[in-house]
Amino acid sequence: MTTKDKVWDEIDSTPDRVLSLTQEMVRIPSVNPKFEKKQGLNNETQVAALVADRLKSGGFETESWEVFPDRPNVVGTIPGNEDKSLILCGHIDTVPVGNQANWVVDPFGGEIKDGKLFGRGTVDMKAGLAACIAAVESIKAAGITLDGRLSIHAVVDEEAGGFGAMDAVAKGHLARNAIIAEPTWDKVIPAEGGLEWVRVTITGRSGHAGMRYNDIFPQPGVEGRLTPAINAIEIAARFLAALKEFEASRCRNNYHPLCPPGLSTINPGVIHGGVGLDEDGLPLIRTNPAMTPDRVVLDLDLKFLPHEAAADVRAEFEAFVQAFDALDPWTKEHPTKVMWELGGLHFPPMDTPVDHPLVQSLVTHHTALGKAPEIRGFDAVTDAAHYSGAGVTSCIYGPSGDGFHGDNEYVDVASLHKSTKVIAAAILDICGPR
Repeated sequence: MTTKDKVWDEIDSTPDRVLSLTQEMVRIPSVNPKFEKKQGLNNETQVAALVADRLKSGGFETESWEVFPDRPNVVGTIPGNEDKSLILCGHIDTVPVGNQANWVVDPFGGEIKDGKLFGRGTVDMKAGLAACIAAVESIKAAGITLDGRLSIHAVVDEEAGGFGAMDAVAKGHLARNAIIAEPTWDKVIPAEGGLEWVRVTITGRSGHAGMRYNDIFPQPGVEGRLTPAINAIEIAARFLAALKEFEASRCRNNYHPLCPPGLSTINPGVIHGGVGLDEDGLPLIRTNPAMTPDRVVLDLDLKFLPHEAAADVRAEFEAFVQAFDALDPWTKEHPTKVMWELGGLHFPPMDTPVDHPLVQSLVTHHTALGKAPEIRGFDAVTDAAHYSGAGVTSCIYGPSGDGFHGDNEYVDVASLHKSTKVIAAAILDICGPR
């Protein structure tokens, strides 16, 4: 028997290993407190403790620290050759349940029926993290020692921007390669576009709305004429129209072979208009339409393609803003302000070559268990961005399911079993047996 066959036989003979661990994690509610804070729901510490205990019993050296109060990362490491090093990553926070009346099962019950394991956080992504842990446990149970360094990262806050993974990277927890076990639905995903949250602040001049006629219609140039107000909301309307054309030009002229056409979008997500600015950079007065607004704040979700550099994308956007400002004497003298990394959020792109050994390992072993997987880019963003941005060759691969960020979330049990085997085989390929 090959080394892989021994491990796969071990996984086949102990299917409860990954299932029971997934159930244990799902039965501990770990809703991200940035979305919903409630007694009994925000238990990332307990999930982290469960993972840490499991890793310690598997021979990992473990380290844990709080990224935010009561929200710890866990990193487990088996020392080895750095040239063959590999990170397996999964996040332990989840989105809220939503309307529990729409669920047909207990969201935190970990119930299995009809080949599906139900619960909030099953497919997104406690099952993927469990698959990583079970894969390593199965390698050890098969009597195999790895040559390369292997680390498992259980991180917090992915659902709110990936600050757990960002902190792990900042603390130097890196490797040559990484698998992020997000759900991929029988796909291998080596590419992911970048994401910026950018704030645009437009300046006008406040005044009394009753004097609007003085602002917008020709008036005689007489002594004592009031200084016209300039409505920032109307400037913003022109800006949004220009932004839509700029977005369309980016989508028309930009393409990545693994991504759907038009992925490089700029979504106007939040808009505030009013008078003045408070300490948070938002209009101070937002409830009085009798005042001509002198500030509009636009928060944008700007996506870019895997092969684009963030610095180039920022420069291109800033050039667009400058060109817009140059069209009007007022904005030319009072330029639009651009602030990057709103809320500290920034996702670098990931563009791992399709022929990289990590990608080909996942493709080969997935194919051996059935149909060849599609190789494609990811539409959204994951923690893979933060590892890739730090120079770690990364790829996304994990089980299938449905209901993520919705009702009746589940992971497909057969897919979870398959993913565990594929991840285990990839560990053997990258780290190598000693």
